[in-house]
Amino acid sequence: MRLSLGQEMRQVQKQILAPRMIQSMEILQLPILALQERIEQEMQENPVLEQVEIDPDAAPEESEEPLEPTPSEPVAESEREFVIDEAKPEADFERLVEMDEQWPEHFEEHTRPSRNRMEEEAERQHDAMANLTARPPTLQDYLESQLAWFDLAPDLRAMCERIIYNLDHNGYLTTKELRDLLGPESTEADLALAERALAMVQKLDPPGVGARDLRECLLLQLTPGMPYYDELRTLITHHLEDIEQNRLPAIAKKTGYSLETIQAVLQELRKLNPKPGADFQEEFIPPVTPDVYVERTDDGGYKARLEEGRLPQLVISPYYRRLLSDPQTNEQTREYIKRKLNSAQWLIDAISQRRNTLLRVAQAIVDHQKNFLDKGPEYIEPLKMQQIAEKVGVHVTTVSRAVDDKWIQTPRGIFPLKRFFCGGTISAEGDEVAWDAVRLKLQEIIANEDKQNPLSDEDLMHELAKHGIQVARRTVTKYRKALRIPSSRQRREWSAVMGKSASKLATPPAGSSSVAEGDAGLTSSS
Repeated sequence: MRLSLGQEMRQVQKQILAPRMIQSMEILQLPILALQERIEQEMQENPVLEQVEIDPDAAPEESEEPLEPTPSEPVAESEREFVIDEAKPEADFERLVEMDEQWPEHFEEHTRPSRNRMEEEAERQHDAMANLTARPPTLQDYLESQLAWFDLAPDLRAMCERIIYNLDHNGYLTTKELRDLLGPESTEADLALAERALAMVQKLDPPGVGARDLRECLLLQLTPGMPYYDELRTLITHHLEDIEQNRLPAIAKKTGYSLETIQAVLQELRKLNPKPGADFQEEFIPPVTPDVYVERTDDGGYKARLEEGRLPQLVISPYYRRLLSDPQTNEQTREYIKRKLNSAQWLIDAISQRRNTLLRVAQAIVDHQKNFLDKGPEYIEPLKMQQIAEKVGVHVTTVSRAVDDKWIQTPRGIFPLKRFFCGGTISAEGDEVAWDAVRLKLQEIIANEDKQNPLSDEDLMHELAKHGIQVARRTVTKYRKALRIPSSRQRREWSAVMGKSASKLATPPAGSSSVAEGDAGLTSSS
């Protein structure tokens, strides 16, 4: 390759997206709520756009001006699509001031809200603020409010607050050692003060807060007099790993407890909270507004329709059309109106194209997944975006943008549109089986297994083969872990007879599989 600093001329061909095409792709990818915000923003920035209130129950009037002229009607010169000369500079603020001075009545009517409208807007905003949910107290706020009831020395109170604000969202102390919290220059007196403060914090509600690991968190929740207090303390202190791996016979051999006693202790252990601070975390669930609705037709099929009630009906202002065709309008104002008219027409066309593309894509998906809608999720069929793209006649990236962050309301519930795209495998009969159907069948087999002799991943693979689903053992293991299903050893339910026969096994056999889902659900720490 030749390297030089000289200048040269080359003729190349490049595919460059026009601004109109870029805007169409952006509008297509927006969900309905984001599109509504985009339209409101455009209406604030572009005075040419107007919103038409249409009653869906009322019959359309003949005098209504159509959004786009039909081919059979003559199109006036002022209503044709305007092409803007991009080389000319954009109109400045002085032109708007001049227009306001020339047509004060129009701007008074169209841009300045009336007094009643201002009062209605103020009342609406006041109601919206009044209906806002109050911010729930955080874990730190709750603990600090409890400290106010104690008469503590200033240095001890400050250390307690320091510990409180170093708790994570589960209520655990983020540092395992107090010296790490104090810093390298801390003295023994500072460490003693921190230990007193930590003991004080650990006495607060909720029980278990301020612990440095799972074992300490569970021990803090034990109170003398509760059922199986001594047994709980023994199991938590020395046998948490055995509980996690469901090695109950090993626990019985080491402690001398009967298997019935251990199972009763585990029932009490499940009542403890391994994450005492998690109840103060408010999980934000974004609202879901379907873009597409599916309705059953009289012939037993399904028809997709778009949610358009939230979107305003946009038209180009007739006033600005007349103003543009007026010979008395100066050139600067004419250029400004042309630019705004062109931008408004682009937006209207992009919304119309989005409506058409999304409806065709959704209908193609519904037609392909009719068994899913008729019988349930276990009958979902494998589907790729390329199949829908070929059926609709668009590029696969267009399908990806059309279904991105879109939801569909079906008789089976609300689903994201991407939910209907999934791969699959070939059954023994040669039919395609979706991976979602494989996972559902795997859940069904595990739910109906003998809990005292649960199926291993190898056995699950053979059971799936009996149902005509040929998958590898590693695929079964991957799906089981994805479904948060414990291994066969952890799913096993021990009986007294089995416990006596298996009590000699103090440790599990080598090579046994395990996952981090314990029998008591207590393997999650800080």
